[in-house]
Amino acid sequence: MSLSIGIVGLPNVGKSTLFNALTKNDALAANYPFATIEPNVGVVGVPDPRLAALAEVFGSQKIIPATMEFVDIAGIVKGASEGQGLGNKFLANIRETNAICQVIRAFEDADVTHVDGDVAPSRDIETINTELILADLQTIEKALPRLDKEARTKKDKEKLAVVEAVTAAQRLLDEGVTLFAGAEKAGIDLALLRELHLLTAKPFLYVFNLDEEELADEDVRARLRALVAPAEAIFLDAKIEAELIELPDDEALELLQGMGQEESGLSQLVRIGFDTLGLQTYLTAGPKESRAWTIRKGATAPEAAGVIHTDFQRGFIKAEIVSFGDLMEAGSMAAARTAGKVRMEGKEYVMQDGDVVEFRFNV
Repeated sequence: MSLSIGIVGLPNVGKSTLFNALTKNDALAANYPFATIEPNVGVVGVPDPRLAALAEVFGSQKIIPATMEFVDIAGIVKGASEGQGLGNKFLANIRETNAICQVIRAFEDADVTHVDGDVAPSRDIETINTELILADLQTIEKALPRLDKEARTKKDKEKLAVVEAVTAAQRLLDEGVTLFAGAEKAGIDLALLRELHLLTAKPFLYVFNLDEEELADEDVRARLRALVAPAEAIFLDAKIEAELIELPDDEALELLQGMGQEESGLSQLVRIGFDTLGLQTYLTAGPKESRAWTIRKGATAPEAAGVIHTDFQRGFIKAEIVSFGDLMEAGSMAAARTAGKVRMEGKEYVMQDGDVVEFRFNV
């Protein structure tokens, strides 16, 4: 399952520095607008300490984490929805992703120019959201007459419901509110808008790029968090994150702890991004490998089996399942079975995050 998060923001906010640290890649990070023109794509492992514990129990030779794709999209500027900068191209790149991660500059640095002259996170968030909203309004204005004509000509109740949802979305966007932030309160079913691929209907999360002093200031973090609530907010110093990935794990942890943190900003971003996309993992383990498999929340056991191979889903019989916590408490599969913690589940079983599974199937 390949789902992606688009990293967006104004020029010179630290997007490419963050992307490079995330993927240990080498995307150009430069102090001028549009340093990124073509989107950079990187696949990132999802941090999961359960895998190391499983590997120890099963004597696994390899550990394979779940992965997530990040796309570093060139900086958006005011007027992007009307083609300013490289606007139309950028917006098309965002449209192809499954969620949007806005990187917001909150650090002061005279050597790094701000496209608007000064640092103002609330203004920058508004600039980006406004461009995404205007792009969605353009999409709706083009599509609504066609949808309305089709619905009325065919007297199709489902299409009429779509027209009502699109009209309600238009009203919300006209108020300057993204669909992600306001659809639920407005009673808009986002599933009815799916065919339009609207930008602001995607899940949003926000990364605030601070300096080390601001990162330690809870008042600063609280003020910035309030700007984007109820969306998730992640706080980090992109320069420090770039340094952390070059250090051995023990030294990186020591540096983090010296800053009063137990988890890097990048790990938080990947973990929260994974959750924002509505994903979870189940685990398999054996002598060859311990592995995390990506499924959508609410997936059934046969659907989870199909992630490994479609034949597993077609020939699904049962799934032998133990929760990760029960397995660790027991110390081995044999002990977990003896303790009655291992279950046989059928086709209706809804997978839980951290289930350790072995599928039974007919080829």
